[in-house]
Amino acid sequence: MGELMATKHEQILDYIETLAVGEKISVRRIAKELHVSEGTAYRAIKDAEAKRLVSTIERVGTIRIERKKKENIERLTYAEIVNIVDGQVLGGRAGLHKSLTKFVIGAMQLDDMMRYTEAGNLLIVGNRLKAQEYALRAGAAVLVTGGFDTTDTVKNLADEYELPVISTSYDTFTVATMINRAIYDQLIKKEILLIEDILIPLENTAVLHFKETISRYNELNEETSHGGFPVVDENQKLVGIITSRDVIGHGQTEPIEKVMTKYPLTVSMQTSVAAAGHRMVWEGIDLMPVTDDSGYLKGVISRQDVLKAIQTAQRQPQQGETIDDIIKSQLHLQSADKLTLEFRVTPQMTNAYGSMSYGAYTTILTEAASTALKTKNRKDSVLENMAVYFLKPVQHDSVMLVRPVILDITRKSAKVDIEVSFEDEIVGKALLTFQLLDR
Repeated sequence: MGELMATKHEQILDYIETLAVGEKISVRRIAKELHVSEGTAYRAIKDAEAKRLVSTIERVGTIRIERKKKENIERLTYAEIVNIVDGQVLGGRAGLHKSLTKFVIGAMQLDDMMRYTEAGNLLIVGNRLKAQEYALRAGAAVLVTGGFDTTDTVKNLADEYELPVISTSYDTFTVATMINRAIYDQLIKKEILLIEDILIPLENTAVLHFKETISRYNELNEETSHGGFPVVDENQKLVGIITSRDVIGHGQTEPIEKVMTKYPLTVSMQTSVAAAGHRMVWEGIDLMPVTDDSGYLKGVISRQDVLKAIQTAQRQPQQGETIDDIIKSQLHLQSADKLTLEFRVTPQMTNAYGSMSYGAYTTILTEAASTALKTKNRKDSVLENMAVYFLKPVQHDSVMLVRPVILDITRKSAKVDIEVSFEDEIVGKALLTFQLLDR
């Protein structure tokens, strides 16, 4: 039965992809058209939402939206705007699937406002009916702030031009901040490398069948020199993995399913490359299968590819700043001979009492220790353990000195002691342990 469900699920996703952008989708419709249970239809729609094929909006339902490529992910659709601002759609529902290019805040004279408003924009405006009408005629959608309704004329225009008019109870400033934040989050997400960006797809992956024998493993090994292979059953579902370690001491005719490692660690297409890399380093794995939710093999990733991708990503300039970036930007080298870093606590890094938050503190400690290790052996490092055994509150705008000292370093790991001081008084002590990654 499990087999059937999985293929049904894929069928539904394929069907959703064929629908025209803007079309409405419901659990009932899918269940009826594809002869599946409502539960199966519901799960598939949720999956389609995760894959950004559809968007669900209160009082409107689920609609097919443009599939976003990695390059233009920072373009939001009007449907997503409705979700971000908890909005109500007053008219122009048929245009919810369209993407907006930029938003304009209507806080100026009408003529100026119309000079800035173009097709594909979103005009954010209060209860100004003339402006709403002009925007629609110019090909822009409208977001009405302050919870106002609009006139029938505007609603009819919206329907005619298929441009949404959305009402939200928030004020203009809050709405602009919310949309900016969403675009910013998209930018950061866009830069996070996922497994789907680096995986070796199934058609290029050497795979063994669990009924085959070790002699077939040896043949494949000579052909490809991979050393490890995923093992599948007759339905292409992953059942194990086999490496040279499993084969030692076994005869040529022994079936693979007897010697393979069952239930191997796997990752999905949406796992971040960094998370997968750390897992592979931790567990000492060189090859990791990539599967979908139903356990079907999609391809493999190799430790080398993962580490290469992480190192490339570290050298790329970022568009969106994460909290970690903001914290790291405040850390500066003060003197190189006895490695000392200077750090200024900004208001963003404080807790409710106005002193530096524990999260910011630990990020600085990790960053300072990594800096020390980089000057020593040029290796990348991954934090394994941190013991903060002395901590005094430091208030915002303080400039602290951070001194990392390497206590012990081997080929695989390192221990770093860190002392943090403010105005010649010690305000923090910690001991960090790292795993070192071979290039």
